[in-house]
Amino acid sequence: MDQAEAVTNYRRARIEGGTYFFTVITHERRPFLASPLARSALRQAIRSVRSHRPFTIDAIVLLPDHLHTVWTLPRGDDDYSTRWRQIKSLFTKAWLRSGGDEGDRSVSRQVKGERGVWHRRMFEHACRDEADMKRCVDYLHANPLKHGLVSLTRDWPWSSFHRCVRLGEYPADWGSAAEWYGDEWAAYE
Repeated sequence: MDQAEAVTNYRRARIEGGTYFFTVITHERRPFLASPLARSALRQAIRSVRSHRPFTIDAIVLLPDHLHTVWTLPRGDDDYSTRWRQIKSLFTKAWLRSGGDEGDRSVSRQVKGERGVWHRRMFEHACRDEADMKRCVDYLHANPLKHGLVSLTRDWPWSSFHRCVRLGEYPADWGSAAEWYGDEWAAYE
């Protein structure tokens, strides 16, 4: 199989009403997502898409150059791709309109009319069960530790970890840099 066939044969996991873990990355890993402008544009894009294509955000963390999130789709619905396409598009329009900049655009991007804001693809993982979802949510909440942004999970402000603490799902002192570097997380790297 040549490379072109490999790309065309790629299939994403599709489970109606499923729970998914996503990683979405900025173009060229440019570190702007934690800025006030980006956070506002992302919040508005997500709200807009959720108003006509509902989904539950079970967990989310926003880092400078990428985000992780766990979503649950409504029963009978497996179309997360359209949701992400719309979120990225709305974000990009708001970002650029408000003075945000973009990275270099290749000839391919220019021909396709793509902006230099988001990485073209995303990573998705269909959560198999509650234990798998818990591993994904733990990984997501500990991600600022992995990247050396904080030494305690609670110190990263752009995370659903704080909501989970309020709901009693985590103790406030859960997650430290010392815990992060254990073998438990190796499967997610």
